[in-house]
Amino acid sequence: MSYLKRIGIDTYMLLLIATVFLGLLLPAQGLAATGLKQVTFWAVALLFFLYGAKLDPSAVRAGLLNWRLQGLTFAATYVMFPLIGLGLAAVFAPALGATVTLGLLFLAVLPSTVQSSIAFTSIAGGNVPAAICAASLSNLVGVALTPALVALLLHQGDGGVSFESVLKIGTQILLPFVIGQLVRPWVGGFVKRHKLLTMVVDRGSILLIVYSAFSAGTVSGLWSKIPTASLILLMLVVLLFLAIVMLLMLGTGKLFRMPYPDQAVLFYCGSTKSLASGLPIATALFAADQVGAIVLPLMIYHMSQLLVCAFASQKAARREQGGAVPAR
Repeated sequence: MSYLKRIGIDTYMLLLIATVFLGLLLPAQGLAATGLKQVTFWAVALLFFLYGAKLDPSAVRAGLLNWRLQGLTFAATYVMFPLIGLGLAAVFAPALGATVTLGLLFLAVLPSTVQSSIAFTSIAGGNVPAAICAASLSNLVGVALTPALVALLLHQGDGGVSFESVLKIGTQILLPFVIGQLVRPWVGGFVKRHKLLTMVVDRGSILLIVYSAFSAGTVSGLWSKIPTASLILLMLVVLLFLAIVMLLMLGTGKLFRMPYPDQAVLFYCGSTKSLASGLPIATALFAADQVGAIVLPLMIYHMSQLLVCAFASQKAARREQGGAVPAR
């Protein structure tokens, strides 16, 4: 297990994989599926309430002073990613199929990770305050911007991103987040002191969403409609997506001659995508029997980014401990 942790595979990732297989082999059906849907809805609402309650607006304001780093990171998340996603979708859509391609585009417009990108930046000796700002700003804006980009990129005015979907985003995600921000002066300290509470709700809600999504896909027969060759191709396309983005982040940091701590922020915050934000948004935007296939690219990307970032950050940490100066 210690070896697995060193390369980024922890107990939670193993639980995530196990939950996928549980949804494939023992899917929730009938009353169980209905009950699961309700529990998942309120778990996600609670999750975003806690996000709002613990996000300190002053940290975002302070980090914004480094405007070049923040601008490049934000542009990477919401401009570069969608453009690359559109290009890959145009090339591989005929082989991947409409639903999986939709998932590839959805992946492209999501905010960056929060906890993991900050943690990897810290391990690698990067600019942690700037990483906190970049990750927080990305997710703060992403709550509203991601659904808007989905509507723009996917042109789904005929039943895709409908008024009901937007309303669900508002009531399940945006409203709890705003309420959390409003009551933060009274509950923020409690939430920060009880990190285990946030972690349980965070990871527990994701596991619920994954099980619900893959159960719905199994019951609807969705997985039988995705050929094995398409699934293998999807893995390769997602890995290509990750490689392109990470190489661009490395190149951009050097092109702008940024100090290494800022390069680390750009790499870890600019090349990652949030499973924690992506899954709840997907359940609000898309039909239940499609969510499993739509979040499949995100799950592959998420697991891949964790492995690569864990390896890269540990390598940077060892280099720093050995007295070597990280490459500028």
